[in-house]
Amino acid sequence: TAKDPQNRRTVLELVASACKERIMPVGRLDRNTTGVLLFTNDGEMAKRLTHPRYETRKIYQVTLDKPLSSEDMQKIREGLKLEEGIAKVDEVSYLPNEPKTVVGLEIHIGWNRVVRRIFESLGYKVLRLDRTYFAGLTKKNLKRGQWRFLTQEEINRLKMIS
Repeated sequence: TAKDPQNRRTVLELVASACKERIMPVGRLDRNTTGVLLFTNDGEMAKRLTHPRYETRKIYQVTLDKPLSSEDMQKIREGLKLEEGIAKVDEVSYLPNEPKTVVGLEIHIGWNRVVRRIFESLGYKVLRLDRTYFAGLTKKNLKRGQWRFLTQEEINRLKMIS
C-alpha cells in the first residue's frame, strides 16, 4: 500500500530515495503478497497498464495449504464465478520440481485479491503469493525489498502497451 491508516511501513518508503518526482505504484499487491511492483510518475502509462482493456499479463507463484487437485485445477481453467463475474485465467499449472501445493497462475484480470479469492472459493488457503511477472517485467536478480530503475528499452516497451 502507499498509505496505511495504522502507520505501518509502505511500499513508497522502499523507493523514497529513488527520485525527486512523485511516483506511484502501478496496480496493487496486498500487504501479504510479494513480487514485482512497478512505480512510475507517468500517469497515462499507469492507467493503460491497469485498465482491463489492455489485459496486462501477470504471473503468480501460489503456495497453498494443501495440494491442488487436478479437478480443481480444471475448474480454475474453466473459470470460476466470483462477485465481479467469471474469473478467467490464462494458465494454471503445477511447477516443475515443486510439490503440488505450489502452482503457477497467469492472469490478465486485475480484480482486487482475485488470485487469493480464486483458490479460497475452492476451499484452499493461500499461504504465500508471489507475483513473478508484470507487464513484461520480472524480479530476476532482485531480493525482497530491493528495487532498480527500468532500462530505456523496458520503458519504451511499456509505453507501447495500448
